[in-house]
Parts: sequence; structure tokens; C-alpha cells
Amino acid sequence: MTVLRHADPLLDPLFTTDAAADAFSPTARLQGMLEFEAALARAEAAVGVIPAHTVPAIEAACKAHLYDLDALGAEAALAGNTAIPMVRHLTRAVKAADEESSRYVHWGATSQDAMDSSLMLQLRRFLDGLDADLAALADGLADLADRHRATPMVARTWLQHALPTTFGLKAAGWLDALGRDRQRIAAARGRLALQFGGAAGTLAALGDAGPAVAEALAKELDLPLPALPWHASRDRITELASTLGILAGTLGTLGRDISLMMQMEVAETFEPSAPGRGGSSTMPHKRNPVSCAVLLSTAIRAPALVGGLLAAQVQEHERGLGGWHAEWQALPDLCRLVAGAARHARETIAGLTVDAERMRANLDLTRGLILAEAVTMALGERMGRMAAHSRVADASRLASSTGRPLRDVLAEDAEVVQALGMDGLDRLFDPLRYTGAASHFIDRVLALHRQQQRQQN
Repeated sequence: MTVLRHADPLLDPLFTTDAAADAFSPTARLQGMLEFEAALARAEAAVGVIPAHTVPAIEAACKAHLYDLDALGAEAALAGNTAIPMVRHLTRAVKAADEESSRYVHWGATSQDAMDSSLMLQLRRFLDGLDADLAALADGLADLADRHRATPMVARTWLQHALPTTFGLKAAGWLDALGRDRQRIAAARGRLALQFGGAAGTLAALGDAGPAVAEALAKELDLPLPALPWHASRDRITELASTLGILAGTLGTLGRDISLMMQMEVAETFEPSAPGRGGSSTMPHKRNPVSCAVLLSTAIRAPALVGGLLAAQVQEHERGLGGWHAEWQALPDLCRLVAGAARHARETIAGLTVDAERMRANLDLTRGLILAEAVTMALGERMGRMAAHSRVADASRLASSTGRPLRDVLAEDAEVVQALGMDGLDRLFDPLRYTGAASHFIDRVLALHRQQQRQQN
């Protein structure tokens, strides 16, 4: 049997993880369907729909390594889905061991039951791995936020110097968004449920035993039992896809910020350094933001996949044509991409180099202009906001045109000195005195993080 992990062994190791690749490998897809068939047999035997002695032969044949993936794929190209040839080959394998048992393979189920339930099992496995990476990333961000709550740096708006902030607050902003992402994913995961409706969502083939079999099957697979089959109601899929798309955007924002801060002209943070990481084929001095590139590429690619899945949500009557099929590759592709981005983000934050001295030096690039608002607010208490704004604006223009520090220009203004005093003027040009409620906001985000940790443990 052909066993595949990475569809593209050259690029997949960069853009995904082994765990995600395993969760959505062809083998995992097949094994999930086989686990459904084995669980179905056990559930139906427990309810008395099929003879109990037929279950062992069915279970024994529900092992993916017994089947040829290439042969199943070739038949699926004609059948229209993978479950039809799977059921045919499974029945043949069971018949070879016990002909009577083979009569009860896939009893009362339909192809979509097997495929959707298999997807639920794959998604559960995938989300376990993803959440482990996101939890580690959150812990790393919490540590950064706490350690650097008093590390001053430039806050940039429209890519320009705005006011002083702290690197701790920036890290807390990343953490806060990630916390909401994890809540959304947990909520979407909670709505992933068993698919079992038979040919048209009524379980008519099982007669009065249908609901009892469904309940037993849900317990066997440890999946929530939905109120009714959801063959054409794909909101569970699109909800998860949308949350993963939002997560991709959160990770992309982190990647954008770090890559901008990693530019040599800024040089405030750097991805971890390791042999062969971030190098150039021709320039030995380069230290490229490799992980940031993956985060940004995922943020670029994810919306198209999410958009396709949202478009596929509109399906016809009780079983969709084409929309369901559109999910089969798009959702695993999205999951694999997001898993790769989460892994890169976790590794980057765990080994991030922070140059606090460069952050402080960058605050001085404008020779105090970054604190013009602080002076305006203090001076406004004495002469009114508009008058103070005009006075500081004039001083800022003079400082810019002469290349002098704003503090020195203001010190020559007798009215400013009289209002503020020289000591007061000096205090106003200390960046850490003008970070507002940054530490308070950090504390609030860290408290939410600790609460989320307790809830998940």
C-alpha cells in the first residue's frame, strides 16, 4: 500500500507540520472512514440491528494498511467519492474472512456518513495538535509581555513614529488576539458532530432503530450527537474554516510586525538564529525573516480557501452537488497551512531576540518630537490646549528645520519654562513617563490568559 505524508516533500516541511500532514494524509482519510464502519457495526450490534458475531470480521478488516490507496483513488475517480470504492473493498475483505459478516458492512449508512464522520475524526486530531502549538505560543507571548512591560519603544501609526509605547504592550496585543482566536476555535470544535443520516437524512433503512443506532455510534466514535443529520447544512465546516482564517490573520499580523522590526534600519527584534536558517544563496551576511514569510504567506493564501468553503456552504436540498466536493481538499489545505504558521509563530516567539537598547535609541531618532503630545498636554493645563498645540507645533517645526532636540528649542521659550519648569520639561522627555495605561492593559491581558489556562486544564 502507498503511504503518503507530504504531498510535496520539498515545500510541505516549510508550510505545514508533520502532525497536520499525518492528520490529513490519504491514509488518515481512509482510516477514518474505516473507523466509522467498525464503530457502525458495533453500534448496530449493540442495538440488535445486526448479529453480534458479525462484528469481529468487520473490525478486523477496518485497517487502512490492508488496502491499496492507488486502486481506491482510481475507482473514486469513476464513483465520484472515496467511500464507494472503500465500502466495496471492505466488503470484499470481510467476505474473504466470513461471508455472513460481509452482508452487514455499511448497513443503513451512506457514503457521506462515512466521509463526514471521518473528517470529524481527522479534525479532532488536527485541532489537538494545533491547540498545543497555540497554547505554547500564548505562553511565550505572555512571558514577553510581562518581561518587557517597561521596555520603551516607538509606537508606529501609518508606519510613522507616533508616541512611546512598550514592547510588553505590543506582545500583549498579539496575545489578546490569539486568546480570542483560541476561544473561537474551541467553540467551533464543540459543534463538530457525528454525521449519520443514511441515504436522505432520515435513517429510513434502519426503521425504528435509527435513533438508537445513531446514539450508540456517537458514543463509539466519541463524537457529539447532533439533533439531526447535517448532510447539506455545512455551517459547522464554514464556522471552523472562518475561525482558522481569522487565526491566519492574527499570525500574519505578528509576522508583519516582527518582519518590520527586523529590518536592519529598525533592528529591534530578530527571529531565532540557527545554522542554515534565514540565509541567502549569495549574500553571506543575510538573516532573513523566514518564519515571518510563512506567517504572511499563510495570511495571503487562507482567505481564498475560506472564501471557497463559504461559497460551498450553499448546497441543494438534502444532499449537495459540487459544494460538498469542494470541501474535500480546501479544508485540509487550510488546516495544513494554519498548522504550519502556528508552529513557526511558536518557534519564533520562543527564540525571539529583543534589542531593548535599539528600541530606546529609535525613540530618540526624532530628537524628542515623539513626545510633542506629552508637552502639549502638560502645557495645555496652563495656557489651554489650542494655544499649547500651536506653541509646540512651532517649536517642532523649528527643531526639525535646524536638527535640534525639541527639548532644547522649548527650553528657550520663557513662557514654556515658566509654565513647566526645567525639571518638569526634562520629565516630559522621558518616554517611560508617557506610556499611559500600558502596564494596566498588560495586566488585564495576562489575567485573561491565566483564566484561559485554568479553563483548559
